[in-house]
Amino acid sequence: MRSSVAAAFFALILSPLVPAQARDAALAPQLVENLKKIKLPPGFSISLYASGLPAARQMAWGDKGVLFVGSMDAGAVYAVTEQSGKRIVKTILKNLNMPTGIAFRDGALYVAAVNRILRYDGAEGRLDGMPAPRIVYDDLPSSRHHGWKYLTLDREGRLIFGVGAPCNICDLPKGTGEVRRLDPGTGKAETIGRGVRNTVGGDIDPRSGRFWFTENARDWMGDDMPADKLNMIDKEGANYGFPFCHQGDTPDPKFSAGRTCGEFVPPVSLLGPHVAPLGMKFYTGAQFPEGYKNSIFIAEHGSWNRSVFSGGRIVRVIASADGKLEKEEVFALGFLQGARNYIGRPVDVLQDKDGALLVSDDYAGAIYRIAYSK
Repeated sequence: MRSSVAAAFFALILSPLVPAQARDAALAPQLVENLKKIKLPPGFSISLYASGLPAARQMAWGDKGVLFVGSMDAGAVYAVTEQSGKRIVKTILKNLNMPTGIAFRDGALYVAAVNRILRYDGAEGRLDGMPAPRIVYDDLPSSRHHGWKYLTLDREGRLIFGVGAPCNICDLPKGTGEVRRLDPGTGKAETIGRGVRNTVGGDIDPRSGRFWFTENARDWMGDDMPADKLNMIDKEGANYGFPFCHQGDTPDPKFSAGRTCGEFVPPVSLLGPHVAPLGMKFYTGAQFPEGYKNSIFIAEHGSWNRSVFSGGRIVRVIASADGKLEKEEVFALGFLQGARNYIGRPVDVLQDKDGALLVSDDYAGAIYRIAYSK
């Protein structure tokens, strides 16, 4: 539930009648003020990196330093550049179908909309007039329910993404509730994970090359069930339980169909009920203290139907390369104020070029920067 102030700001962000520069100028002071409420470990600070990106979702760096940002309901893709010491936000693509997933490799920008993955060649040099896209892959359902995507590049340059269940809980239609891996050169895709309700966050473990991903669990089993998950793919083609089993140990009251939870791959970590874990990254930089190396940072978007909201934060998970959980802790707290008032909703995390951490926020249409200094 938005406060009246937050609702006014959100309306301002989306209004087509207000020039972009005027929106940025009006919103930035309030966003900076909101960031004073965010609590971080000692030595860390948070600042406003960019604003004026309605419904900002996944982020990806271009080879020449352009930051590309997808969106959800705004249907846009943005580019953030630096000119004369100032950051400039430019809308480079419009009218796409939930272009939430973004990846960049070898000069090409990949954009995942609901039912197709597009490639824009030479994107960084054509921000003022993007080229016509090439369709990389379109063997995808058209349902918008859990149809938005997140793109992860593996070491071989293949794209990994989820194909969500078109429901809260149901018997999965063929080709849904999956994790797929796509060779963008050939257009050939293969299923590497099954029984996954909805994943819109993942990364490759720099230690092992394995794919790890967040998963949003079902709704309407109460405030405290089931927990959202962090998973790892060790064996390709394995099943993670949906719709039969939730959080690794709880059969669904209607859809378990005699299946037992022991048949499925258990999660690495239970992140809590309805926290909505989205973007995640392994930390490989050198700015944060040494103990943060290979930590997983997860953006928790926050609940929408829990009586007292949960999530709205960034958590840090420490786990071994073989998937053994060692520690989970809250890293950034305060995007949720009180029981049901968001001042921001983290969506994605991305390492900055100097090792700081960027955070996208689709609620405020902004990107933040978390840095460390001794």
